[in-house]
Amino acid sequence: MQDNLKPSFRAKQVYNWLYKKYATSYEDMKNLPKDLKESLQKDFPIEILKIIKIEKSEDGSIKYLFQLNDGPTVEAVLLLMKDKKKDENGNIIKSEKYTFCISTQVGCKVGCSFCLTAKGGFTRDLTAGEIVAQIVYLKKENMISENKSVNIVYMGMGEPLDNYDNMIQAIKIISQSDGLDINTRRQTISTSGISSKIEKLGQENLGVQLAISLHAVDDKLRSELIPMNKAYNIESIIQAVKNFPIDARKKVMFEYLVIKDKNDDIESANKLIKLLSGINAKVNLIYFNPYDGSPYQTPSRNNMIKFQKQLVDKGLLCTIRESKGLDISAACGQLKEKESLQNKTNKGK
Repeated sequence: MQDNLKPSFRAKQVYNWLYKKYATSYEDMKNLPKDLKESLQKDFPIEILKIIKIEKSEDGSIKYLFQLNDGPTVEAVLLLMKDKKKDENGNIIKSEKYTFCISTQVGCKVGCSFCLTAKGGFTRDLTAGEIVAQIVYLKKENMISENKSVNIVYMGMGEPLDNYDNMIQAIKIISQSDGLDINTRRQTISTSGISSKIEKLGQENLGVQLAISLHAVDDKLRSELIPMNKAYNIESIIQAVKNFPIDARKKVMFEYLVIKDKNDDIESANKLIKLLSGINAKVNLIYFNPYDGSPYQTPSRNNMIKFQKQLVDKGLLCTIRESKGLDISAACGQLKEKESLQNKTNKGK
């Protein structure tokens, strides 16, 4: 825009409107002349998605279904990690903590057997702009001020490393100090484990955090859960993680989806301890989030606690992620699927 606009300072004005004031239309940009707004709308369109459905949970989670200009829909989720704290006089002493789960693709190619997103197949990659716009809209809709930090996790719909170039571009835009100014240390890439792309990402040295969707401790089960494991097995993923540059104060997150009678036993816990030996790791145990038609079941609370205790007793940092949004369509792809079924039903009437 600086190369095309005269005077060039107009580009910075637009940038400020987009990323500080969350403008989603040139009509919102009051200090721009009318003829410039018209030419910008033609050459640099910014209305690239719209919210078509919102579901709010009692725990503060909010799920958004966005429609893109060419028709497909994607999801993003705002998670309220910590509510604000007030003193006895009602003054705020600690503000809220938010995490945004952002989509990188329409659908997904990975085809995980436990994931509802996989049921809809793969349509296309999101552009860098479509990735960034999700964050702008979530901040705007929830009136989160420009100087309020949020955490970003690329773990909505899609495999982030499968849309590598657009994701890298989005990260650079999101972290720009003149824009959204979300430090790369607050951005986490959650991947199913494309080991070659993990190596490539490490060479970028962006300072982003890494989360590995491991979910199993042997290749047989992992290949059942994540067919891509046949191409990028556990050994190749562990080696790529060991080569990945991580701040000494940070840990590599290993996401472990716990499924009843599949991977919730103590033997699996012991194998996981051995597998992660030598890695500055943190394990996040996740309850399987059930949906209609799934062949898998949620593990018992007792088994989750036993699994966690085994890891902690052996010196491995481990937390249990309390499922959020269970009263709404919280699982990846669930709101999109529900809306799609509703539309088909309406058309059939």
